[in-house]
Formats: sequence, C-alpha cells, structure tokens
Amino acid sequence: MGKLGYTLKDVAERAGVSLTTVSRVINKRGYFSEKTESRIYTAMQEMNYHPNSVARSLSGKRTKLIGVILTDTRNPFNAQLLEKIESELFNREYKVILANSSDNPQKERSYIGMLQSNQVDGLITASHNTIIDDYQQLNLPVVSLDRYFGPNIPTISSDNFSGGQTAARVLLAGGAKKLLVFSGEIHDTNPTVDRTNGFMDIAKKHQLTPAIQMMPSDATVNFRKMLIHQEILKQKPDGIMATDDTTALLVLEELRMMHLRVPQDVQVVGYDGSDFIRESFPTLSTVVQPISDLAKTLVDTLIRKIEQPDLAQERQYTFPITFHRGTTTKNA
Repeated sequence: MGKLGYTLKDVAERAGVSLTTVSRVINKRGYFSEKTESRIYTAMQEMNYHPNSVARSLSGKRTKLIGVILTDTRNPFNAQLLEKIESELFNREYKVILANSSDNPQKERSYIGMLQSNQVDGLITASHNTIIDDYQQLNLPVVSLDRYFGPNIPTISSDNFSGGQTAARVLLAGGAKKLLVFSGEIHDTNPTVDRTNGFMDIAKKHQLTPAIQMMPSDATVNFRKMLIHQEILKQKPDGIMATDDTTALLVLEELRMMHLRVPQDVQVVGYDGSDFIRESFPTLSTVVQPISDLAKTLVDTLIRKIEQPDLAQERQYTFPITFHRGTTTKNA
C-alpha cells in the first residue's frame, strides 16, 4: 500500500534520475530515452504517485469536485442514482466528474488515476470489479455502494439478502415450484451474490433447488435474450427472479415470444425498482431499493470524510427494501 505524501523528489530517487528529468518527462518537455521514461513511470506506478495530487494536498485547497464511478449509466437504477447524487452534491456546492467503468477493471483503474490527477476531493464508487487494492491505496476519501473495499471505506447498501428472500417468498406464495434465477456475474464484490443467496435461502427451506443462469456483464442484448430463451426451454420454470429490472424486462419479452402467459404460466420478479421502471413498466413486480436514501447517505458520508477526516464513522449502512407488486406475480 502506498503511503501518503509521496513527492516528485521521491519518484526521482526511486527511478534514479534527477528531479528535473522527472518533471520534464511528466510534462512531456524534451526528449528522453524509452528506458528513462519507463523507469520514471514504473516508479510512479509503484508509489501510486499521480501528478497534481501532492500539489493539492500541500496547498490545502479543495477543488469542490467529486469523482463518481458507475458500472453502466444506461441501467435505470444507476441513472437515477447518479441524478440523486449529482443533486445532493450540487446542493453542497460540489460538482461531479463521472466515470463509466463498464465492468472493465483496466478502464476503471485508468479512471481512478485520472480522477486523482484531476484533484477530486473524494470518490463515490459503485464498482463491480475486484480491484480492491487500487481503492485501498488512494490518497483521498472514498465511499462505496454495496461493495466492501476495506475498513477505511464506508459501505452503503440496501439489504440485498432480504431482497432476494422477498422475491422468493412472493413467487412461492403464488404457487411457484420450479424456480429460475437470472443473475449478474457472481463474485464477492457484486450485490448479486447476496440477492441470489437470499433467494436460495427461502427456496431451500421449502425443499426447492432453483436453477441459476449467470448473465455476463459484457454480453449484448441479443446474447442475453438467447441465454434467457435457452434456459426457459431447458428448465421450464413457473417462477423467475431476475437480479435487475432490465433483465426482467428481457425475460418478459422472451416469455411473450414463447406464448407463455404471465403470471398464469410463469411468474416474474425483477430487482431495483427505479422510478423509470415503476412508471414505465408498472406491471412488473419488483424489489425496490431506496435510491434517494442511498444517494443522500453516500454524499453525506463522503462529505464528512472530506471535512472531518478524523471523525469516526460507521463502516456499514444498510437500508431496508420494499416490494412493488405488479401483475407479473400472483396474489397470495
């Protein structure tokens, strides 16, 4: 882990060159051998040194800029979350620099460096990637949505395990016996894990074993529809949970194309419950996350870390979920 306060001089000493040479290479002034440049950039990477970040810390001035890293801004949940975060920050006279990681670790790592170089005062991340060390080494305040990155990075989330349990209970109350879950990629930093585990917990208590189909994060819409179609043909479910609403809508489309009635033949539950989904597709039964509460708490927690860095804060904030009952599930 890199320490706080590395200077240009530290980089020069690590690379075995003069301070002037480091400055000129960073600012691309003059010609230097590929070997010299490589030594300097390697030293910067090893020390987690970003140009401008140290100058900012020495000046003691704030830029009033906050970096926000999201996985996919096309997702209705992320779009609403970003809108709420931006509004909360604007009310506190902060502005947003947005980075869309697209579930790409290398892209996200590049954005982390860019945000620190651009002297943001803090960072809000909703990343699904597993580059935990990169966040732990950052020399600025960070808060996280859903994912645990370390003891010094507060995590704000809704109760994903309870949300999965709720979805299972609703389907079982409607008489479902053959259960199928369409989940996001399953790894420890993805909230999909807790949602799926909550669903499985209730199913197992009823002596049922749901089938699980993981949906690759980088899959095209047509590929996702193909996977959904194949799995429905294979499993012949009468109850389906999708761990996000956009997948649930694709499930409904495929069921319609297959001439299967909803909810008579197959019940469907989504997850997230953004305003857009509930207003545009009110028939979809879905687990609802408290997006406004999540956004406000992310911002409040980060601003406290920026303005009162020595103040002890909770490591985890978990909000309860609610359920929107549409017509894609049966009444108990």
